[in-house]
Amino acid sequence: MSAKYTGNAKNIVFIGEAGSGKTETAVNLALLMAAEGTRKVHFFDMDQTKPLFRARDCEAQLVKGGVTFHFQAQYLDAPTVASGVGERLLDDGSTVLMDIGGGSHGSHMIGQFSHLLRGESTLVLYIVNPYRPWSGSREDIELTMRRVLGAARLGGYSLVANPNLGPGTTAADVLEGLRRFRAMFPEEQPLFVCALEELCSELAGQVGEPLLPVRLNTVPEWLAGSGMSGV
Repeated sequence: MSAKYTGNAKNIVFIGEAGSGKTETAVNLALLMAAEGTRKVHFFDMDQTKPLFRARDCEAQLVKGGVTFHFQAQYLDAPTVASGVGERLLDDGSTVLMDIGGGSHGSHMIGQFSHLLRGESTLVLYIVNPYRPWSGSREDIELTMRRVLGAARLGGYSLVANPNLGPGTTAADVLEGLRRFRAMFPEEQPLFVCALEELCSELAGQVGEPLLPVRLNTVPEWLAGSGMSGV
């Protein structure tokens, strides 16, 4: 089932501005892949930019779902990389998901692995949430994209539409966000569209691209229902 989102790629890199929803997308895909049991799933939390939500905040859910979680704590502000990245990227029996920090600062650290992140085995996903202020125009998105891809020394990428407003998102919100996405990128089709799992049946006949059902994992109780989630 996950192949409709990632094709034959075994190494998947998630990038995008903080708040775009890359972590939620990565976590949900990792859990889906682990449930399929095709390969051992390794999740590398490589976010160094200290945003509000990081994958390490839902480590328990990932481990419970059969995902091997990798994270190296920072010392002060020194960038750190969890061990075993190169080994897993080269292992045909492993699927590797790399959650990279928002912006170019968080992407510099994976440049050292750029020679392993080439070819058909790697898929770079740039997550776009058209409701976020910094994703309000194509120019803003492409500026960040160039900085991030350049810092990470990565080549091509695929866009993912994540038109969400948090736990209170409706099907109408998803469709309006997708309309905004298409207006910004009229010549490009998102590889897939993220939507809260309870909305997917309603959206199935209205969205042509594959829908990734998203279950929120990184929403603290004090934000639930506030519309401030970084979904």
